[in-house]
Amino acid sequence: MTTFALVGAGPGLGLAAARRFGAAGHSVALVSRNADHLDALVTELDGEGIRARGFTADVLDPASLTAALHAAAEELGPVEILQFSPVPRADFMKPVLDTTAGDLDAPLAFSVKGSVTCVNAVLPGMRELGRGTLLFVNGSSAVRPNLMVAGTSIAFAAESAYAAMLHDALAEENIHAAQLIIPGAISNDPEHSSPTALAERLYAIHTGRGDFRHYSEPMPDRTG
Repeated sequence: MTTFALVGAGPGLGLAAARRFGAAGHSVALVSRNADHLDALVTELDGEGIRARGFTADVLDPASLTAALHAAAEELGPVEILQFSPVPRADFMKPVLDTTAGDLDAPLAFSVKGSVTCVNAVLPGMRELGRGTLLFVNGSSAVRPNLMVAGTSIAFAAESAYAAMLHDALAEENIHAAQLIIPGAISNDPEHSSPTALAERLYAIHTGRGDFRHYSEPMPDRTG
């Protein structure tokens, strides 16, 4: 059995994605900073017959991330699918004219160094398997910079560039890197933006192994 590892586990999209990949037969490794939060999610998944474990780590702490993903592979089986979708902190979202160079340290460490750390932790196992999927989930500022949330716009753009390079570099190894852009808020819209619909889309991206970038719904027209 292989493992679906979710970095940024939460009760919305994270739980829905864990359910979808768990229902497909994968073990589920949930990575988050809050151990109590993880325990509740694991209990819910266990009650549905999904083999799940929680691993405590901070995206801003590369050593803890690496240790968590290695422990997940040892306990549950090699990581075949990695989903990197931690939610940025509110203080990453200052307007561009209020953003200093120092304000970018944490957003870049979170979105770029965090994602690089996770990929480096799971890539050897994927290569041994001969397959793998790297899923990156971002908001619209990853492709359309928003001057009111400069930190995330800059960091998401850098994360996107890294993920796109992985898509090209790993294709010949049967390791698929892809990005899902969610333009608006996660809601109850059953077609596009509910947690269940988004989880289904992520699973389809994993199995379809097509293009790099996908959108959960069309980007709104800026000129409106």
